[in-house]
Amino acid sequence: MYKTFQMELAGRPLIIETGKMAKQASGAVLVRYGETAVLVTATGSKEAREGTDFFPLTVDYEEKMYSVGKMPGGFLRREGRPPNSAILHARLIDRPIRPLFDKRCRNDVHVVATVLSVDYDNAPELCGMIGASASLGISDIPWDGPIAGVCVGKVDGQFVINPTQEQLEKTTLQITVAGSETAILMVEGGAQEAPEEDILDAIMFGHEAIKEIVAFQKKIIEEVGKQKRTLVFPEIPEEIEKAIRDYAEANLKAAIFNPDKLTREAHMAEVRKEAEEHFKEIYPDNGSDIETCLDHLTKEIVRHMISVDKIRPDGRALDEIRPITCEVGLLPRVHGSALFTRGQTQALTITTLAPMSETQIIDDLTQETEKRYIHQYNFPSYSVGETKSSRGPGRREIGHGALAERALVPVIPDVEKFPYAIRVVSEILESNGSSSQASVCGSTMSLLNAGVPIKAPVAGIAMGLVQEGEHFTILTDIQGMEDALGDMDFKVAGTAEGVTAIQMDIKIHGLSRDILMAALQQAHKGRMFILGKMAECIDKPAEHLSPYAPKIITMSIPVDKIRDVIGTGGKMINKIISETGVKMDVEEDGRIYIATPDEKAAEKAKKWIEELTHDIQPGEVYVGKVTRIMKFGAFVELLPGKEGMVHVSQLALNRVEKPEDVIHEGDEIMVKVTEIDDKGRINVSRKALLLEKKNEKK
Repeated sequence: MYKTFQMELAGRPLIIETGKMAKQASGAVLVRYGETAVLVTATGSKEAREGTDFFPLTVDYEEKMYSVGKMPGGFLRREGRPPNSAILHARLIDRPIRPLFDKRCRNDVHVVATVLSVDYDNAPELCGMIGASASLGISDIPWDGPIAGVCVGKVDGQFVINPTQEQLEKTTLQITVAGSETAILMVEGGAQEAPEEDILDAIMFGHEAIKEIVAFQKKIIEEVGKQKRTLVFPEIPEEIEKAIRDYAEANLKAAIFNPDKLTREAHMAEVRKEAEEHFKEIYPDNGSDIETCLDHLTKEIVRHMISVDKIRPDGRALDEIRPITCEVGLLPRVHGSALFTRGQTQALTITTLAPMSETQIIDDLTQETEKRYIHQYNFPSYSVGETKSSRGPGRREIGHGALAERALVPVIPDVEKFPYAIRVVSEILESNGSSSQASVCGSTMSLLNAGVPIKAPVAGIAMGLVQEGEHFTILTDIQGMEDALGDMDFKVAGTAEGVTAIQMDIKIHGLSRDILMAALQQAHKGRMFILGKMAECIDKPAEHLSPYAPKIITMSIPVDKIRDVIGTGGKMINKIISETGVKMDVEEDGRIYIATPDEKAAEKAKKWIEELTHDIQPGEVYVGKVTRIMKFGAFVELLPGKEGMVHVSQLALNRVEKPEDVIHEGDEIMVKVTEIDDKGRINVSRKALLLEKKNEKK
């Protein structure tokens, strides 16, 4: 049965419809916010996926170009591989709903958000998140929701929910917050060096709006929701759990607490293998139960030691950062490079500078058409000692690259100050926790090494959490095991002045304000320590760009002179480029960028443009080339594309019968501009200069 429900969110109607579209899905809703419309469906398999040791949840966010009145790019004119924005929005939806499923579930669950219409003032990804919660809530799929998400901005010192495009241009922070009725589940966003207190206040401000949306969904679920199906999970016999604990606990403890990741993993593998072989003889039909018990025991040991004994697997203090080493300028031919190593996490970051014509073209649902600063992140399998073949960037790589990019965008200089397109690539060479934040640190140093005048250095750090009942332990600079077995991965990046990017993923049902504040304060302390280590290596931009980087000259010309530089059909600009070897970008506002490693070529092109755009004035003197000879005189090229006419009577002091008697085509002669008539025709005289010279001798 078709039903529609409505509430007001940030002064705009939020409408959820159900019962009209996609009725064969387990749950389906159409979310309308302003003129944005997103269809969200949730389906779940009836049977568990065999041989799987994880919960198979998939979230797809499908951007349809028709939703913004655009034709898709490419030959087929059809949506293809999801753009980065769609992948990032899918992750945004996945992260707050995933912790509320039973971790033992092995049934496939598929959530699809299809963007049908986009009003730029009302973000479709937030509609997708709310729709995912509502569709799961009304379905028969077991899930401990609902949840909701909002975007928080700060305009003129005041927090606003779901800022409009006009407000986004003024906001000093933009943070997406997701949560349940009682706790925060996810945070994602960036800021202009905001204090930690502002970040926390923004999160809690967003949570108040989230509570209202959750209450709204509860009414919908109560009215149209289906009865949840019951999932049956296999129980492990208590005798097996006790036997494995008694047999393997001491050996596992000894293997786990080792500062070296590879040694630790090798010792743990030995202990597990020996225990599995021992118990398979006793319980030959319970192989998977034995493996699960060993997994649970490992997690229990690590969490107990951290939360109760305050001991970490590698022996560090709770707020201690692993040893850091920094190096810049490793690669001689690139424009900038840096190697950042923190414990067993290592990022090699390379900076490339290019003319503005090489900015990235954006083809998605946003109003953004190009991107000047590009950050990309690569995570090869060898970084964790594995042998998987590379198949291009996945969701992890795209997400981590976007986070590092967001962290550095606030400090990238304006194009007026530094007229370059900038690409930064972080190659993760080793990984044992927080490689995305290592790439933030490495990228800062690489940019400085390249000579980019960033506003301030940026460092990033990942915080962890182990919560047992009322007690919680915050961990600084988490390693891989602490991330995998802990409850939170809280990444914070920023300058000495404040936060520029933040991302939080959790595995429990939410976090309180106290935990968030403790994590932010501890992260600030860690960030300042890392910034100090980076400054010991490089603390300011290189004085000179790499000899292999393009040198860019910026100049401005009147808008009405652009046609003179371009020429008919691009003839003039192509001539400049072919004869000087430079790259040129001409903007609509009259700015021109000339790029080349050859400074002489750049100066030649600049002079050429200056001559093309110069307004010739009476009295000016030029050395011009004779281009055509007529009966009445000759035409002389004064500047590229600009000719003056010298009458036969103005060629010499004495009478000249024919121009050919004194000049020939190709000759260079000095002339003076005597007149520019009302039609723009330029008259010049050679005789006038000869008379001046004669008078000077007298």
